[in-house]
Amino acid sequence: MSVEQSLLGKETQYPTQYQPDILFPIPREPSRIAYASISDVAQGTDWWHVFELSWLNTQHIPQVAIGRLSIPANSKFLIESKSLKLYFNSLNFTCFADQKNLIDTVETDLSHAAQASVKLELLDANSLMVDQPQGICLDQFSPNKMSSEPDATLLEFDKETEEETEELLYSNLLRSNCPVTGQPDWGTVFIRYEGKKISKESILAYIISFRQHNGFHEQCVEQIFAEIWQTLRPKKLMVYAAYTRRGGLDINPCRVSDLSWKPEKPFRLSRQ
Repeated sequence: MSVEQSLLGKETQYPTQYQPDILFPIPREPSRIAYASISDVAQGTDWWHVFELSWLNTQHIPQVAIGRLSIPANSKFLIESKSLKLYFNSLNFTCFADQKNLIDTVETDLSHAAQASVKLELLDANSLMVDQPQGICLDQFSPNKMSSEPDATLLEFDKETEEETEELLYSNLLRSNCPVTGQPDWGTVFIRYEGKKISKESILAYIISFRQHNGFHEQCVEQIFAEIWQTLRPKKLMVYAAYTRRGGLDINPCRVSDLSWKPEKPFRLSRQ
């Protein structure tokens, strides 16, 4: 099925019974055709936080937690966000013997949809702390060139040095649009690289060029990773985006060329 056949952008009723078949998987492969030569574009994790996670215990008393999902980037499918929201809402009136029973059920359902091993961690409803972004903020720089669509030719090396370096850069200006509804998606993007020094003005211009682009969160991160890798040829690269919450969910896709650069857990920023 195409994404146009999903529930995105359509009026829907929230299920009150367990409904695993509401999950809508989207193949990753079509968006990766242009990056077929870059195997690392499928290396990393999509972390989700689920803020509307509630179920019933055996006494029919509601329970609540924050769920943290880990979906491998090499899964055959990503899971469309509205279907994921409705799936978790379908658990609201479902009894589970204990938390392990809930976790096992969710992991089984999502692993089946993604065609990979999906993990769920339950966090106390008040346990998430806000992290401060680390690295150099790009938003203080002024790009020399701009584009209204993603343009890898904007990416340039720093003309003032030939030296190699390792830097962690970030920008709060990432914006793109849902390819189905046209609704804007906002995020903070982190770029860590080792290699020839990159012009900060150019990489900010490149990030801003996604402002009218239509693409799912995971696809945008993979495009940024692939185009930096192809254009600037760093020795190592990480691209991570912390997207703001929508519909009780936030998503944090991360792609790495070296697994040692993958964070142990997702960042938690104040806009989320």
